[in-house]
Amino acid sequence: MSAAVNRLDGGDVLAETAPSFDLPSQLDQLERYRHWATTPLKVDPVLSVVIPAYNETQRILPTIGAVVSHVCSLEPSWELIISDDGSSDGTRRIVRELGLVNLKVVETPTNTGKGGAVRRGVQAARGEFILFADADQATPIEQLELLLGPVKTGEADIAVGSRRAGGADVRGRSLGRRILSDGLRRLVKLGFGLSHGDTQCGFKLFSRDAAERLFAVQRIDGFSFDLELLYIASRVGLRVVDVPVRWFDSPGSTVNGGRDTLLFLVDLGRIRLNEALGRYRDPGHGRRNQEGT
Repeated sequence: MSAAVNRLDGGDVLAETAPSFDLPSQLDQLERYRHWATTPLKVDPVLSVVIPAYNETQRILPTIGAVVSHVCSLEPSWELIISDDGSSDGTRRIVRELGLVNLKVVETPTNTGKGGAVRRGVQAARGEFILFADADQATPIEQLELLLGPVKTGEADIAVGSRRAGGADVRGRSLGRRILSDGLRRLVKLGFGLSHGDTQCGFKLFSRDAAERLFAVQRIDGFSFDLELLYIASRVGLRVVDVPVRWFDSPGSTVNGGRDTLLFLVDLGRIRLNEALGRYRDPGHGRRNQEGT
């Protein structure tokens, strides 16, 4: 039996409703993958998925496999962007050798930080909707539809994966990470008036317009770039919704409580300084005024 499944752009895709082990369903999924892997997109995609990566030889193949398998089952028009942040361990070579025509590698010769990698990847993206997701898949790609919904319907310009929103499913989070997260959340609320319960979850989805406006002025390359993005969004009037997601503490995390707290405090000052110097002026404001004249 077949059923119509909504595509991300509002169209319908015919999909088998039989169990996942059903052979026709598996063959259909394989054909979708083959088409995506071998047929270049002729128009801008509906969705771009951006994954920042730095020395990820151990995780990048399973992550790409999970992302491609899931997104191909949802949407035929999409691209995957691996934004490599100066890896020295062969990550770029591994990704290139996959030979997937709708997978793009964005490179930089030096390690600048996660914020820089995400910015370069998003600015290279062509999708109507743009997701960035951490390479460790701590928030599984299967949570994509939860974020896509409110942005696709126009309820929000940005959907933020949250480990603190009601209904979130958080597993394996260490006591140290919980203390760090709670402390940073209080600092954010006191220093910037932002009410988001979780600014740092590496799973956020933007409309194309929101992404263009934010990343044109976003400056922080390191750990605190998420906070900077949400602060800019609040200043320019973009609508942000917190979405509860499933999250697990992935092995091999590079979070360092003492170091990252210190860097976070420094970046709080940098954000305030950038604001005072007028560096967060909305580039979309002038564009919209011109369009209205």
